Amino acid sequence: MLWIKICRKSLSITVNATVTVAQSMSIHQVSCRRMTSDAATRFDFLVIGGGSGGLASARRAAELGANAAVVESHKLGGTCVNVGCVPKKVMWNTAIHAEILHDHSDYGFDIGNFKFSWEIIKSKRDAYVSRLNHIYRNNLDKAKIEMIQGHARFMEDPEPTVEVNGKKYTAPHILIATGGYPSMLSDNDVPGANLGINSDGFFELECLPKRSVIVGAGYIAVEMAGILSTLGSKTSIICRQTGVLRNFDNFISTNCTKELQNSGIELWKNTQVMSVTKKDNGLLEVTLVTKDQEKKNDEEKISTILEVDCLLWAIGRQPNSAGLNLSQVSVDIDEKGFIIVDEFQNTTRKGIYAVGDVCGKALLTPVAIAAGRKLAHRLFEGKKDAKIDYTNIPSVVFSHPPIGTVGLTEDEAIKSWGKENVKSYKKSFTPMYHAITTRKTQCIMKLVCVGKEEKVVGLHMQGIGCDEMLQGFSVAIKMGATKADFDNTIAIHPTSSEEFVTMR
Repeated sequence: MLWIKICRKSLSITVNATVTVAQSMSIHQVSCRRMTSDAATRFDFLVIGGGSGGLASARRAAELGANAAVVESHKLGGTCVNVGCVPKKVMWNTAIHAEILHDHSDYGFDIGNFKFSWEIIKSKRDAYVSRLNHIYRNNLDKAKIEMIQGHARFMEDPEPTVEVNGKKYTAPHILIATGGYPSMLSDNDVPGANLGINSDGFFELECLPKRSVIVGAGYIAVEMAGILSTLGSKTSIICRQTGVLRNFDNFISTNCTKELQNSGIELWKNTQVMSVTKKDNGLLEVTLVTKDQEKKNDEEKISTILEVDCLLWAIGRQPNSAGLNLSQVSVDIDEKGFIIVDEFQNTTRKGIYAVGDVCGKALLTPVAIAAGRKLAHRLFEGKKDAKIDYTNIPSVVFSHPPIGTVGLTEDEAIKSWGKENVKSYKKSFTPMYHAITTRKTQCIMKLVCVGKEEKVVGLHMQGIGCDEMLQGFSVAIKMGATKADFDNTIAIHPTSSEEFVTMR
């Protein structure tokens, strides 16, 4: 009874409110959420960011008995659900339908004229994302995880504390999982740059652009360009170097560059945007500067793309860390703003952790989820060695056709083992799907092997179905498969994947 009276006093609850307190929360919840002397609500685990990594960590911690809360200023699900993986995949699937429709006549179908409605797919896509938002909220409620809506800001008061909408919250374990956002150039960098959009803005487009210009050469630029072009927008990619996906294995980079051009996408190599202006008709005029690298004096050529109704900057992503006031709690960041963590996701301040894109390493949803769950097991189940293994992480680029890759590139393998200890196997062919079609795409495959036992340390491919092929091969490589293991596996015929076990 004495303890209950103390709680009532600290919470400013009158004696007459005893029944209300009992109805609204259990005695256990009162004890877990007791107020500290400075009036900060206390949890066992406080997660800042309601994206994939933060939600996964909070839910796993709750399963392990922790009293958890999630702070989120926007919609639940983070980049992946709202402006990333999920809506992007819906649009990629839409584009795949467009490609297959063009192949129907080769397969004997007379479908006549067909009409695409961007408005219909946008409405259905947005409704699907909204359903996912509600599912995430229901999952939090079922797990009895408190949802705190608003922007979090750290303060030292006297221990690490988070302020949200004027209220204070604290916990012995605080996780930062705030993700990132698309980079944008300012008008100071390129005059008129703000007339363009980024990948977030792509999902706000109300209709299919007639003329699109994508600036960038990474996977987001490749995916956005492929979707827009396949659905009927005349599309250009502005690339500072000679090809796209320069961080991938050269075999993939070269082939993807060719596939983009073969599909009708205009690729401006060694080119940068010089300025952007808006004309009286509301359309944009994009002025470019191209360097002729074949000439010693690096001669520059000025060109202009007219009547652009979609200029999309796909020039990288930034960590969402600036507004957290991290310096107040001695959490260090690097020169780009990414939070510095060790292999266990610890920041430079004890009791504060970070996972996902805000850390700047392996910016993939499944990585954030795995890291968040491992952290929960370490903190609340006593698994002191629980941490994510960042080697051999598979990833897919939803280009046309898709790319699958896991492990090291050939150049990375040579750097680690020496050229004399690295052997690669390659295959390039036209998938059987195209045996009777006018439209053609290539399928390329590569195995990177090291040592006398020819351990497979890298697998890279682009072609129809490569996105779905990759998962099983990733398991094999994670288990340490050798080229002999691949060779000893019976092929599935006729498939493209059989080429990996028949390479010579």
